[in-house]
Amino acid sequence: MHVSNLLRYSSVCPFLGHSTPATLRNLASVGASATGATALTVKAAQCPMMGPQLMAKKRAAARGYASVAGNRDVEQIHKSKDIPFNPAGTPTGKCPHAKAASEAASIAQREADLKAAAVEKPSPKAPASGFDYETFYQAELDKKHKDKSYRYFNNINRMAAKFPVAHTKSTAEEVDVWCSNDYLGMSKNPVVIDTMSRTLNRYGAGAGGTRNIAGNGALHLSLEDELAGLHRKDAALVFSSCYVANDACLATLGAKLPGCVIFSDNLNHASMIQGIRHSGTKKVIFKHNDLADLEAKLKTVPKETPKIIAFESVYSMCGSVAPIEGICDLAEEYGAITFLDEVHAVGMYGPTGAGVAEHLDFAAHYATRGSNKPVRRSVQDRIDIITGTLGKAYGVVGGYIAGSSDMVDVVRSYAPGFIFTTSLPPAIVAGAQASIAYQREFLGDRRLQQLNTREVKGQFKDLGIPVVPNPSHIIPVLVGDAALAKEASDMLLSKHKIYVQSINYPTVPVGEERLRITPTPGHTHEQVAHLVESVDSVFNELNLKREADWVALGGRAGVGAPNAEPVQQVWSDAELGLLDGTAPVSLAKGAKSVVPGEAIKVAEKRLTHLLDVGPRLGETAASA
Repeated sequence: MHVSNLLRYSSVCPFLGHSTPATLRNLASVGASATGATALTVKAAQCPMMGPQLMAKKRAAARGYASVAGNRDVEQIHKSKDIPFNPAGTPTGKCPHAKAASEAASIAQREADLKAAAVEKPSPKAPASGFDYETFYQAELDKKHKDKSYRYFNNINRMAAKFPVAHTKSTAEEVDVWCSNDYLGMSKNPVVIDTMSRTLNRYGAGAGGTRNIAGNGALHLSLEDELAGLHRKDAALVFSSCYVANDACLATLGAKLPGCVIFSDNLNHASMIQGIRHSGTKKVIFKHNDLADLEAKLKTVPKETPKIIAFESVYSMCGSVAPIEGICDLAEEYGAITFLDEVHAVGMYGPTGAGVAEHLDFAAHYATRGSNKPVRRSVQDRIDIITGTLGKAYGVVGGYIAGSSDMVDVVRSYAPGFIFTTSLPPAIVAGAQASIAYQREFLGDRRLQQLNTREVKGQFKDLGIPVVPNPSHIIPVLVGDAALAKEASDMLLSKHKIYVQSINYPTVPVGEERLRITPTPGHTHEQVAHLVESVDSVFNELNLKREADWVALGGRAGVGAPNAEPVQQVWSDAELGLLDGTAPVSLAKGAKSVVPGEAIKVAEKRLTHLLDVGPRLGETAASA
C-alpha cells in the first residue's frame, strides 16, 4: 500500500490516529527495515484494521510473482503470521474503521493486480531474461534485405603494377576497376611509392601518438604548409580523414560561434550533416545548388547573427557542381562565412589541382602557379574554409581543412576529433605531400582523366545509356531499381570482368539507384571499348531502361528531363589543351602512363631536406 494511503486513513485508526501529521511523515520517511518497510508500515501492520489489508496486498503480490518465483518461495509467503480479520465483511456501523479499511484494501488490490500483470505479461522487446540483442540485430538487417539496400562488399585487390586492373579473392582472376576514387592513379605513382618507402625505413610504421603527444613531426608540419600553399590560405590542419575533418570543423565552429546558424545544401555529405548535428546549433537546409532558395532563407536571419554556408564543389554521386561564386556573393551580402568541401575536386581541377574554386579563375592561377600568395578577389580567395581529402585523387589517406590562421588554431585547440586521434603515420604524410607537390606541377593526369571521361560519356550517349547529366568527372549510369542495379553490377563483374559498384539508398534516393563509373588516366582505348560494350550488353540482357525510356516517363534524376539545357563541362577545350595541341593522348594497350621527370624533381625537392637523402627517383628518371 502506498504511504499516501496510510496517511489518508491513519486519522481514524486507533493506533495511528493520535499521531500528528508531522510524526506520520517522519515515520513514513525513516526507519526502513531489511524488508523495505518503513516505521509507519510497521505501525500499520499492528492495527486490526490496517494490518490485514497489508497482508492481503502481500498475498496478491505473491500470486503475481508466482510466474517468476519458485513454489517454495510462494509457500513461505503464505506461512507468515496474519491477523484473522476481514474488514470487507465487517458492518460499518459496528466498526468506524471498516469502510476506510475496505477502501484501502481495494486500492491495494488494484495496485497488486497491475504489478502482477506487468510481471506475467512482459513486453516482447524486454523479456524477463533480458533484452534480445541478436533478434534486434536480425530485424534491422532484415529491413535492409527487404528494401534491397543491404550492402555487399566485393573482394577487390588493386595491383600497383597493373592499375587500374585488380584481382579478386583469387589472384588468377583479374578485373578492370571502373569505380575507384583513386581518380589519377596516384596510389601507384613512383614518386609517391618511393617517398613512402624511404620514409618508412627512416621513421618506422606509426606516428607514435596524437599530435599533442609524440605524434607531431616535421613531416606533418611540412604537409600542412604544402596544403596551405595549395589553396593559398594562411594555414591548414591535417586529420585522419576528411569525414573527421568536416565533422570536427563544423561541430567546433558551430558550437563556439554564439547563436550560429548553419545553412546546408540538401545533398551534402554525411560527414557535414554529422558535424552540424554535433554542433548542436540551428541548421537550415536549402535546395541543392539553388541560390534563390538559399537567399530566401538567409534573409530570415539577422545579418549580425553568425552564419556558415556549408556545401560541396563536386557532388560525388550525381556529379553536379556548386555555383560557388554565387554562394560567395550571398555570403558577403548576408554576413556568412563559406565552408567548401572540395573532397572530389582536389587534384582534379585547377592549374595546380586545388579544386573547382581555383579552376574558376584558371588563367590567373596558372600565371602565378609558383606562388602561395592568394589571387585577391578570386573565387578561391573568397572562400573562408576549404576542406579536402588525401585519399582520392592524391592516392593515400587523410583529410584536412585550410583557412585563416586563427580559424585553424581554434579547431586545433578545441576539436576532440583532432586532439584525441592518433596522428597519421610519417610514411602516409610524406607520400601525401609528394603527391600534392607532383600534381601542382603536372597537368597531364587530370587533363587525361577528363578526356577519358568525355569519351565514355559520348559513347554511352550514342547508345542511349542513361547518364545523369553533369559537368564533372563522374559518370552516374541511371538504373532506377536497387535489385536491378546490384544485378547489373554482379553481371559486369562475373561475366565481363569489370568492377562497377552499384549505388543505392541512402547514398542516393530510392528510385535513383545507379552504377557510378569513374575513368582514370590509366584506362586504355581497349578498356574503354570493353566497358562500353559490356554495359550495353548488360542493359540488353536485363532490359534496363535507356534514355528514351526515361524521356517517355517524364525524366528521372535529370535523365530525360523535359526542356533540359546542355551541360557545360568545367574543363574547357582550351584548358584541356585541345586548341593548342598540348592535350595528352589516351593510352593504348601495353603503353605506360607518362611520369614527367620535372614534376618528380619538384616533388623530391620539397621532401629531400626532411628525409635527408638525395633525390634518387629524380636521378633515376633523369638518367632513363
